[in-house]
Amino acid sequence: MTPKEYLEILHTAEKLKDTTRHCTTSKRRTESVAEHSWRLALMAILLRGEFPEADINKLTAMCVIHDLGECFTGDIPTFSKTDKDRETEDRLLNEWVGSLPAEISSYFKALYREMEEQKTIEAKLFKALDKLEALIQHNESPLDTWSENERELNLTYGTDTVAFSEWLTELRKVILNETLDKLG
Repeated sequence: MTPKEYLEILHTAEKLKDTTRHCTTSKRRTESVAEHSWRLALMAILLRGEFPEADINKLTAMCVIHDLGECFTGDIPTFSKTDKDRETEDRLLNEWVGSLPAEISSYFKALYREMEEQKTIEAKLFKALDKLEALIQHNESPLDTWSENERELNLTYGTDTVAFSEWLTELRKVILNETLDKLG
Protein backbone atom coordinates (compact mmCIF):
# COMPACT_ATOMS: atom_id res chain seq x y z
CA MET A 1 0.00 0.00 0.00
CA THR A 2 1.34 3.39 -0.91
CA PRO A 3 1.13 6.37 1.43
CA LYS A 4 -1.39 7.92 -0.99
CA GLU A 5 -3.61 4.82 -0.88
CA TYR A 6 -3.33 4.82 2.93
CA LEU A 7 -4.51 8.43 3.08
CA GLU A 8 -7.38 7.76 0.67
CA ILE A 9 -8.69 5.02 2.99
CA LEU A 10 -8.44 7.37 5.98
CA HIS A 11 -10.18 10.18 4.08
CA THR A 12 -13.11 7.88 3.34
CA ALA A 13 -13.25 6.58 6.93
CA GLU A 14 -13.22 10.16 8.23
CA LYS A 15 -16.79 10.49 6.99
CA LEU A 16 -17.88 8.41 10.00
CA LYS A 17 -16.82 11.26 12.28
CA ASP A 18 -19.51 13.41 10.63
CA THR A 19 -22.07 10.65 10.13
CA THR A 20 -24.52 10.93 12.97
CA ARG A 21 -26.51 8.15 14.57
CA HIS A 22 -30.02 8.33 15.91
CA CYS A 23 -28.80 8.35 19.50
CA THR A 24 -27.56 11.17 21.69
CA THR A 25 -24.85 11.32 24.30
CA SER A 26 -25.50 11.97 27.97
CA LYS A 27 -25.10 15.70 27.27
CA ARG A 28 -27.66 15.59 24.42
CA ARG A 29 -25.14 15.81 21.58
CA THR A 30 -25.89 13.59 18.61
CA GLU A 31 -23.47 10.70 18.56
CA SER A 32 -21.36 9.94 15.48
CA VAL A 33 -20.84 6.50 13.98
CA ALA A 34 -17.12 6.86 14.71
CA GLU A 35 -17.85 7.38 18.41
CA HIS A 36 -20.01 4.25 18.46
CA SER A 37 -17.25 2.24 16.77
CA TRP A 38 -14.62 3.61 19.16
CA ARG A 39 -16.55 2.53 22.24
CA LEU A 40 -17.35 -0.81 20.67
CA ALA A 41 -13.60 -1.37 20.17
CA LEU A 42 -12.97 -0.37 23.80
CA MET A 43 -15.63 -2.85 24.92
CA ALA A 44 -13.80 -5.57 22.97
CA ILE A 45 -10.43 -4.73 24.51
CA LEU A 46 -11.93 -4.80 28.00
CA LEU A 47 -13.14 -8.38 27.46
CA ARG A 48 -9.62 -9.79 27.10
CA GLY A 49 -9.80 -11.48 30.50
CA GLU A 50 -13.39 -12.65 30.18
CA PHE A 51 -12.90 -14.41 26.84
CA PRO A 52 -9.27 -15.63 26.76
CA GLU A 53 -10.09 -17.98 23.88
CA ALA A 54 -11.01 -15.03 21.62
CA ASP A 55 -8.57 -13.21 19.37
CA ILE A 56 -9.17 -9.75 20.79
CA ASN A 57 -7.14 -8.09 18.03
CA LYS A 58 -9.44 -9.63 15.40
CA LEU A 59 -12.51 -8.71 17.46
CA THR A 60 -11.30 -5.13 17.80
CA ALA A 61 -10.71 -4.93 14.04
CA MET A 62 -14.29 -6.12 13.46
CA CYS A 63 -15.56 -3.42 15.80
CA VAL A 64 -13.59 -0.70 14.04
CA ILE A 65 -14.61 -1.59 10.47
CA HIS A 66 -18.16 -2.87 10.95
CA ASP A 67 -19.95 0.38 10.05
CA LEU A 68 -17.68 1.56 7.22
CA GLY A 69 -20.60 1.07 4.81
CA GLU A 70 -22.26 4.01 6.53
CA CYS A 71 -19.58 6.26 4.98
CA PHE A 72 -21.67 5.91 1.83
CA THR A 73 -25.26 5.65 3.10
CA GLY A 74 -25.31 7.32 6.48
CA ASP A 75 -26.72 5.62 9.56
CA ILE A 76 -30.18 4.14 9.33
CA PRO A 77 -31.49 2.89 12.68
CA THR A 78 -31.96 -0.86 12.81
CA PHE A 79 -35.71 -0.48 13.31
CA SER A 80 -35.99 1.64 10.13
CA LYS A 81 -33.48 -0.12 7.86
CA THR A 82 -35.08 -1.98 4.96
CA ASP A 83 -33.69 -4.84 2.89
CA LYS A 84 -33.18 -2.33 0.08
CA ASP A 85 -31.15 -0.11 2.44
CA ARG A 86 -29.01 -3.11 3.43
CA GLU A 87 -28.48 -4.09 -0.20
CA THR A 88 -27.40 -0.56 -1.13
CA GLU A 89 -25.01 -0.28 1.81
CA ASP A 90 -23.54 -3.74 1.13
CA ARG A 91 -23.09 -2.99 -2.57
CA LEU A 92 -21.36 0.35 -1.98
CA LEU A 93 -19.17 -1.09 0.76
CA ASN A 94 -18.20 -4.10 -1.38
CA GLU A 95 -17.30 -1.82 -4.29
CA TRP A 96 -15.12 0.33 -2.04
CA VAL A 97 -13.46 -2.62 -0.28
CA GLY A 98 -12.81 -4.19 -3.68
CA SER A 99 -11.00 -1.03 -4.78
CA LEU A 100 -8.58 -1.07 -1.83
CA PRO A 101 -5.02 -2.39 -2.08
CA ALA A 102 -5.17 -6.19 -2.41
CA GLU A 103 -3.86 -7.06 1.06
CA ILE A 104 -6.28 -4.69 2.84
CA SER A 105 -9.16 -5.69 0.57
CA SER A 106 -8.63 -9.39 1.33
CA TYR A 107 -8.33 -8.73 5.06
CA PHE A 108 -11.50 -6.64 5.21
CA LYS A 109 -13.45 -9.11 3.03
CA ALA A 110 -12.44 -11.98 5.33
CA LEU A 111 -13.53 -10.03 8.43
CA TYR A 112 -16.87 -9.03 6.90
CA ARG A 113 -17.50 -12.63 5.78
CA GLU A 114 -16.71 -13.91 9.28
CA MET A 115 -19.00 -11.32 10.87
CA GLU A 116 -21.80 -12.28 8.49
CA GLU A 117 -21.41 -16.04 9.03
CA GLN A 118 -21.53 -15.71 12.85
CA LYS A 119 -19.63 -18.96 13.42
CA THR A 120 -16.58 -17.82 15.40
CA ILE A 121 -16.36 -16.54 18.96
CA GLU A 122 -15.05 -13.22 17.63
CA ALA A 123 -18.00 -12.76 15.26
CA LYS A 124 -20.51 -13.67 17.96
CA LEU A 125 -18.85 -11.31 20.43
CA PHE A 126 -18.82 -8.51 17.86
CA LYS A 127 -22.55 -8.89 17.12
CA ALA A 128 -23.47 -8.99 20.80
CA LEU A 129 -21.28 -6.01 21.69
CA ASP A 130 -22.64 -3.95 18.79
CA LYS A 131 -26.18 -4.37 20.11
CA LEU A 132 -25.19 -3.91 23.74
CA GLU A 133 -23.31 -0.69 23.00
CA ALA A 134 -26.44 0.81 21.48
CA LEU A 135 -28.43 -0.14 24.58
CA ILE A 136 -25.82 1.31 26.90
CA GLN A 137 -25.78 4.57 24.93
CA HIS A 138 -29.55 4.81 25.09
CA ASN A 139 -29.43 4.30 28.83
CA GLU A 140 -26.89 7.12 29.07
CA SER A 141 -28.89 9.52 26.91
CA PRO A 142 -31.79 11.58 28.29
CA LEU A 143 -35.06 9.66 28.17
CA ASP A 144 -36.83 12.44 26.28
CA THR A 145 -34.47 11.84 23.33
CA TRP A 146 -35.76 8.28 22.89
CA SER A 147 -38.40 7.53 20.29
CA GLU A 148 -41.41 5.58 21.51
CA ASN A 149 -40.29 2.35 19.84
CA GLU A 150 -36.88 2.59 21.54
CA ARG A 151 -38.54 2.18 24.94
CA GLU A 152 -39.79 -1.24 23.90
CA LEU A 153 -36.65 -2.08 21.93
CA ASN A 154 -34.39 -1.42 24.92
CA LEU A 155 -36.28 -4.09 26.85
CA THR A 156 -35.64 -6.89 24.33
CA TYR A 157 -32.88 -5.87 21.88
CA GLY A 158 -29.76 -8.04 21.92
CA THR A 159 -31.12 -10.80 24.15
CA ASP A 160 -30.73 -13.39 21.39
CA THR A 161 -27.17 -12.39 20.49
CA VAL A 162 -25.84 -12.78 24.05
CA ALA A 163 -27.42 -16.20 24.68
CA PHE A 164 -24.20 -18.05 23.77
CA SER A 165 -22.40 -16.60 26.82
CA GLU A 166 -23.32 -16.60 30.50
CA TRP A 167 -21.15 -13.52 31.06
CA LEU A 168 -22.80 -11.52 28.27
CA THR A 169 -26.24 -12.72 29.37
CA GLU A 170 -25.49 -11.33 32.83
CA LEU A 171 -24.26 -8.06 31.29
CA ARG A 172 -27.51 -7.83 29.29
CA LYS A 173 -29.47 -8.27 32.55
CA VAL A 174 -27.52 -5.44 34.19
CA ILE A 175 -28.18 -3.21 31.16
CA LEU A 176 -31.88 -4.16 31.30
CA ASN A 177 -32.00 -3.17 34.98
CA GLU A 178 -30.53 0.22 34.05
CA THR A 179 -33.21 0.57 31.37
CA LEU A 180 -35.98 -0.33 33.81
CA ASP A 181 -34.63 2.17 36.36
CA LYS A 182 -34.53 4.85 33.65
CA LEU A 183 -38.07 4.11 32.50
CA GLY A 184 -39.17 4.28 36.14
